[in-house]
Amino acid sequence: MLHVRNQDASLPAARATAADPPPAVTDGSAQVKPRDPFFDNAKYLAIVLVAVGHAWTPLRDDSRTASALYDFVYAFHMPAFILIAGYFSRGFTGRPEQLKRLITGIGIPYLLFEVAYILFKRWGDDDPDYPFSLLDPYYVTWFLIALFVWRLTAPIWRIVRWPLPVALAVAALASVSPHLGDDLNIQRVLQFLPFFVLGLLLRPAHFELLRHRWARPVAVGVLAVGLAAAFWVSPRMEHNWLYRTHSAQEMGSGVWVGVAASLSLFAVGLLLTAAFLALVPTRRTWFTSLGTGTIYGYLLHGFIAKGSRWWDWYAVDWVNSPAGRVLVTLIGAAVITVLCTRPVRRVFRHLVEPSMDWAFTQEARRPTSPRPARSG
Repeated sequence: MLHVRNQDASLPAARATAADPPPAVTDGSAQVKPRDPFFDNAKYLAIVLVAVGHAWTPLRDDSRTASALYDFVYAFHMPAFILIAGYFSRGFTGRPEQLKRLITGIGIPYLLFEVAYILFKRWGDDDPDYPFSLLDPYYVTWFLIALFVWRLTAPIWRIVRWPLPVALAVAALASVSPHLGDDLNIQRVLQFLPFFVLGLLLRPAHFELLRHRWARPVAVGVLAVGLAAAFWVSPRMEHNWLYRTHSAQEMGSGVWVGVAASLSLFAVGLLLTAAFLALVPTRRTWFTSLGTGTIYGYLLHGFIAKGSRWWDWYAVDWVNSPAGRVLVTLIGAAVITVLCTRPVRRVFRHLVEPSMDWAFTQEARRPTSPRPARSG
């Protein structure tokens, strides 16, 4: 469900903000290497999957294929984003300049777009009484608040002896805790937490494993099996399991089912994420530069996705044909691509990457002295 800067790379284009949702977030340390095109490619391809998944949402009830593809993509597209976000948060220690970038790169955009989406809901859906609530993220804004919380906890996971098992336990407990409520979309924050923590634990050598010659054939096989499984599972499974927005009890299941589902979804998401990353090009491509603007595509495409449903764009006859569904898919990919381009980023930069030096002390504005990159 963004543009983010690499710890080992220069900033998305020429501005250094600390976050780029769905893709990953930088740790705020000095840039000491050129950007790695692999991660920009991964972020762009993942954001395309987000947009295509949203484009498929209204088609699920009338097409088993659309439903299966939807479940397949939803099993790993956000886990991939979150894992990369954790990877580029490894150096976050809560230094003043890092906190400043966290606030301006994630916190402020969350507030601005949360208000914008609610105003859009009131107008576009003819729902003037829809309430404002900054504690109840609307639609795609959930990822920003989740990322804000996860990054604040990064220093904690560095001192925990068994961070991933602890995070998995937290996620499993959340999945069977209906009393948590909806504030800050806490179910999603906690249930997706293990992917972020795993990202914190990864090193460059782990990604190098996915570049071996044997990795791509294996990845193709894994994704093929995953897609076939999705066709079998889709009619039999409640889609809400993939969203992590509800507890097991709220979906009519028992405690042990919730725990098993939490651990199983993590395993499946991780396996498919690894397969996806193994197929991501490692060289520069025509879409590499678009990977630096994924936060724009993520935050802006939601207006189009919501409007398409409120205004019955899917009611036209051609949509409900195989060719129509393919066209809807291509439109979704094209729209998100345009929204990641430089002209769009220029127009919306002050909303997505606001410069707010005036709001911070000199200490927070002071750049960190360069440090050698970690070898991993």
